[in-house]
Amino acid sequence: MSQIIAISNHKGGVGKTTSTVNIGAALALKNFRVLLVDLDPQANLTQNFRIKDIEISIYDNLKGGKTVVPKEVKKNLYVIPSSLDLSAAEIELSSEPGREYVLKDILSTLESKFDYILIDCPPSLGLLTINALTAANKVIIPLQAEFFPLKGLDKLKEVIKKIKNRLNPNLEIACVFLTKYDYRKVLNRDVSEAAKNFFGDKLLETTISSNIAVAEAQAQGMDVFLYNRSCKGAKDYKDLCDEIINKGVF
Repeated sequence: MSQIIAISNHKGGVGKTTSTVNIGAALALKNFRVLLVDLDPQANLTQNFRIKDIEISIYDNLKGGKTVVPKEVKKNLYVIPSSLDLSAAEIELSSEPGREYVLKDILSTLESKFDYILIDCPPSLGLLTINALTAANKVIIPLQAEFFPLKGLDKLKEVIKKIKNRLNPNLEIACVFLTKYDYRKVLNRDVSEAAKNFFGDKLLETTISSNIAVAEAQAQGMDVFLYNRSCKGAKDYKDLCDEIINKGVF
């Protein structure tokens, strides 16, 4: 049975898609079978792998009647792509009975085929994110090491608590980790300390630093390991994946 993990933060630009791609790639390198679900209408994860000519996207699956066809992007790593059409899904699903469970039903047909299913959530707390959190066992929260992203986390924790109480009693925050981190900056260190006080042992020790190779990998349609396995970004995501597994986070 798969572990289903939602990677979520309603603040944009904190590294959700980048982290979904590279945590997934790190797990795939460890010979786990990994499925990435692009649940963001911006479709950046889909674009990251240069997936084109999409016949069936997650939007089609949410609407119903279309077989889910994950695309293999490298050994052990698969993607359910997104498209701009997904932006209409929240309105179209709003009148559906059991609308919060649509994604859960879709992923239930795939759980036996993968070790991990990672859901790249949109930067909002709307119906798509609610679907992701209802389908998931765990939530991973990437947190940019700045003041405003930290201030908005009360709302995310509140939503997670409500979904746990009303829709998905198995849902837990698995971990939080800092992105775009520079230990030389006092603000980043202060945010790290505040996050530690806020999340306790849920905050991972590994941080993801700003690294140009990560952005270059995206521009080339690759994960960071395929682009430059010896760069700092690859080391950060390898260490992050190792910490997640070694601590039994999921």
